[in-house]
Amino acid sequence: MDFTYKEHYTIDDLIQIMALLRGENGCPWDKAQTHESIRKNFLEETYEVVEAIDLKDSALLREELGDVLLQVVFHARMEEEAGHFDFAEVCDQLCKKLVFRHPHVFGTVKAEDADEALQNWTAQKMEEKGQKTYTDTLNAAPKALPALMYAEKVQGRAAKAKFDYPSLEAALVDLESELVEFKDALLGGDSAQIEEEFGDLLFSCVNVSRFAHLDPENSLYRAVQKFIRRFSKMEAMCREKGISLPQAGMDVLNMYWKEAKRG
Repeated sequence: MDFTYKEHYTIDDLIQIMALLRGENGCPWDKAQTHESIRKNFLEETYEVVEAIDLKDSALLREELGDVLLQVVFHARMEEEAGHFDFAEVCDQLCKKLVFRHPHVFGTVKAEDADEALQNWTAQKMEEKGQKTYTDTLNAAPKALPALMYAEKVQGRAAKAKFDYPSLEAALVDLESELVEFKDALLGGDSAQIEEEFGDLLFSCVNVSRFAHLDPENSLYRAVQKFIRRFSKMEAMCREKGISLPQAGMDVLNMYWKEAKRG
């Protein structure tokens, strides 16, 4: 195999390694992969980067960023094999995009603060993608996003068109209204209506999170982690008393749950 071992490798070496892995004498697993087969891997690697950021672990972040870069190179290699584009073209398009979307840096447009810079970015992005209406920008939001992130993205783009609540208080009023409608739907018993109103309720929760400057995905994640910690304490207390959770009954479990919450 035509490969030179080095003490330090570069992006060019990474591209060569991927070509070798996908080549005639490469790795059987790597050669068998398609965009679809490793689609989930890309998502998982991205979330591992997010976890490294949350942990403030620089060494782990360096490793996980490498894993994301591997996914980029992997997909680019497949497209190069198909004769569509290569990694260099990915870099070229990205550089051109960054220059075009920063006219306040590479052009004559002014941006005195981050808000103005973001407005410039949005205007340039709409022009670049041929988006003539704000509805076009909403439809362009990635539909593969987790639902909470998708809702936040769509709401944020609608807000750029100045279609938004005037305040957090107004968003809370709407949330309360949606809760009433959801309760009414439950009483009505129509499963389709119940699902629709529950979706509206969640959508309103995301609106409130925006005005409260919260990340809904992160907020829900922390709530789940808190639930697990309290559940673990409750189970430990029950185990000390020789109590089986499935047989204890909710009255007993609620008693220990409340104690776990105080701990």
